Amino acid sequence: MDGTQPTAPSPAHTSVILDAIADGVFTVDAEWRITSFNRAAEELTGVTREDALGQRCSEVFRGSACEAACPIRRAVAGDGPVIGLPVYVIGRGGQKVPVSVSAAVLRDDEGRVTGGVETFRDLSQVEELRKRLESGYRLEDLVSRNRQMQQLFELLPTIAASDSTVLIQGDSGTGKELVARAVHNLGPRRRGPFVALNCGALPDTLLESELFGYRRGAFTDARTDKPGRFAVAEGGTLLLDEIGDVSTAMQIRLLRVLQERRYEPLGATEPVAADVRVIVATNRDLQDLVQKGEFRRDLYYRINVIQLNLPLLKDRKEDIPLLVEHFIGRYNRLQGKDVAGVSEGALEILMTHDYPGNIRELENMIERAFILCSSGLIGAEHLPEALTAEVQDGPDGGRRQGGTLKDLERQAIVAALERHDGSRKEAAAELGIHKSTFFRKLKAYHIRVPAGRGQD
Repeated sequence: MDGTQPTAPSPAHTSVILDAIADGVFTVDAEWRITSFNRAAEELTGVTREDALGQRCSEVFRGSACEAACPIRRAVAGDGPVIGLPVYVIGRGGQKVPVSVSAAVLRDDEGRVTGGVETFRDLSQVEELRKRLESGYRLEDLVSRNRQMQQLFELLPTIAASDSTVLIQGDSGTGKELVARAVHNLGPRRRGPFVALNCGALPDTLLESELFGYRRGAFTDARTDKPGRFAVAEGGTLLLDEIGDVSTAMQIRLLRVLQERRYEPLGATEPVAADVRVIVATNRDLQDLVQKGEFRRDLYYRINVIQLNLPLLKDRKEDIPLLVEHFIGRYNRLQGKDVAGVSEGALEILMTHDYPGNIRELENMIERAFILCSSGLIGAEHLPEALTAEVQDGPDGGRRQGGTLKDLERQAIVAALERHDGSRKEAAAELGIHKSTFFRKLKAYHIRVPAGRGQD
């Protein structure tokens, strides 16, 4: 070294350095006006450097993190540098471009804020690859990477092609109606109507008129003919939900319709043909009800031609990130918002809950979060207080079991290995992980493969 002091790069050199960076980079002054704008930023936004300089950054980017959720504002507010925030900016042609944003504050020699710097990385290719990967986890409006649900996805097109009665069993909120709609949409009746009726919500007299309709004069207030759900669903599909709550007398009428494919509206003198595919659903164990004499055995065998059983959400927690993203996309479209996703802390909280209300409960949480969060990321503060309280430190100072995403991932791997008698290949397939990645995680988490088929 010759002892000379290093000199700061000139503005011309700074411009060359910034243009050599593959990520978009720009800086703003204390008035939020752009003072530098590199080549990658030009290519991503379609805005030239000359047009960008001197403009407010929100006028150039018009992205989901502008204004209140601006990363530079967050850094200036004292939150520290922002790293890897997923948002979008408006690119060439007005399309939304997903990017990963990092930001930091610029200060003078005396520590005063003079502006900020922000970098953004184009995630379009990453997003496209992610969508291709996840396409195997979607069927109609169903989203899952769970092994049991994946097996159901494989069966549904074949089931839909037939006209047989389908029995869907699962707790409330597990998606029984979505499965029924998928069967309808994938089958030859998809151009016909899909009609759903909750049988458990109606007494027999109302249920009978809802199902079969009535003719004028059938009773005092019957001034006109009214078509029943079987007539409305003609040529399509009829879902009879909560079939386990139907009375024995109504079970007899349903059995006759399913056997003869004909029914009689109230007050009618001639039966009517029913060209309808029937799907039934219940949250009760029908076989147990048959044993107790509360459900007719002959009707049970008539509707149990094809049986589909839906797992609880707590038994398919690997689906929670997929479902959260699915619901965020839906509510963004419905409400015209630009919520980018959930923070790691919020996802950690969502992963620890057992969801007695199943998928419906998770969707309600995301809908609630949308009321409180208009853009950026859904954080822990946007989730119900009762939920966040579940993962607070307990009286022993220890966090609830499975409190971090790594803990949850390790628990999921161990549980999958136990379910498959130590078979690493089958456990990896259930979790949707490539076997080489699965082996790396075994090593990283120091997981010992249980005795059994662990050397497959």
